[in-house]
Amino acid sequence: MTVTPTAEVAVGSLVRARGREWVVLPGTTADFLLLQPLGGDEVVGVFPDEGVEPATFPLPTAADLGDSASTDLLRTALRVGFTASAGPFRSLAGISVSPRSYQYVPLLMALRQETTRLLIADDVGIGKTIEAGLVAAELLAQGTVRRLAVLCSPALAEQWQRELADKFGIDAVLVLASTVKSLERGLMLNESLFDRYPHVVVSTDFIKSDRHRHDFLLRCPDLVIVDEAHNSVAGSGIGQRSRHQRYELLRALAEDPTRHLVLATATPHSGDDTAFANLVGLCNPALATADLATGPGRALLAQHFVQRRRADIRHYLDEDTPFPKDRLTLDVPYTLSPDYRDLFDDVLHYAREQVRDGVNGTRGRVRWWSALGLLRALASSPTAASATLRTRAANAEATDPEQADALGRAAVLDSSDDEGLEGID
Repeated sequence: MTVTPTAEVAVGSLVRARGREWVVLPGTTADFLLLQPLGGDEVVGVFPDEGVEPATFPLPTAADLGDSASTDLLRTALRVGFTASAGPFRSLAGISVSPRSYQYVPLLMALRQETTRLLIADDVGIGKTIEAGLVAAELLAQGTVRRLAVLCSPALAEQWQRELADKFGIDAVLVLASTVKSLERGLMLNESLFDRYPHVVVSTDFIKSDRHRHDFLLRCPDLVIVDEAHNSVAGSGIGQRSRHQRYELLRALAEDPTRHLVLATATPHSGDDTAFANLVGLCNPALATADLATGPGRALLAQHFVQRRRADIRHYLDEDTPFPKDRLTLDVPYTLSPDYRDLFDDVLHYAREQVRDGVNGTRGRVRWWSALGLLRALASSPTAASATLRTRAANAEATDPEQADALGRAAVLDSSDDEGLEGID
């Protein structure tokens, strides 16, 4: 029967409306129902005359019987779920990964803070993605946060999307230069894609631009994970324009005292004290000026900073974690195709001409580093060499030989940021 405005509906009962089943919540009156969908967390208000009726479910039939293997799988799944949900963490019953003991440390540190501000700087291979995902899954399960954004390079965006979905059950959409137009087609007037999609994986190089940064800051989720965070802080070196844009974005995000921020990097300190101070300052502004050589400064840093090497957690809390101790390397020669060989010879001849024409000073240094960059790209692939020939040298705007050396060295030795990364996806 249909619920009438004068009929009382018991709190906790199941009703059907708008084509789905709902649970009646406290605060419901005879004239207005507060409902929460089965399997969902949103709360809606429904008038009884919208066709609200008691929910009914068909009884099982003989056709629903399965075999013994299916029964064992169901029993095992229920036991694992109940075992995980009986602990102090709400999210463990809904994830498909079994974290190691040391991977709980960032989660415990995050839960001790009223607003999570954490820098995870574990070594490569320890599992920073799992640790950051655990923090996100638990905060979402507790209801502390409702939306999530992951900022990473476009090359890692699909990997983050896959890890969140497969291991933590978080369905996130990719916000890249190649996907943003298709995402915006289904939006309503004055609706942002960050309003439509609660969980997103965003290219840092795409969102840092003035065209997109302000909309992201205005509607940014309440939890942000930043991968490879060391690439998003400006230091004291030359050629930091791209990093400065990323740092301005992160600093604006960190200015909101209620926003949860998890930074992940395997190289938090690259020798630039200014860049490291800017990085830890995102977690706590006091760390930007704190003297980390003193006890109080290190105690303050320990509240937001976790860093372990493989040797530190190889044996941790009676649990052994195997890591590869040695890497086997093998040199395998290969031959170039005739066309590739001709291209290689032509580029090598061109590079020699550029550095032997007797040009000195700033222009000579620009040519020298440009030739090195071209040969480096050619060793990668013909396509990379072709793209390099069409791109203006990063140090072409240098005003003196020292600046040309600094910019050229940064580009050739992979210590700079490419302004064109936003198109790599």
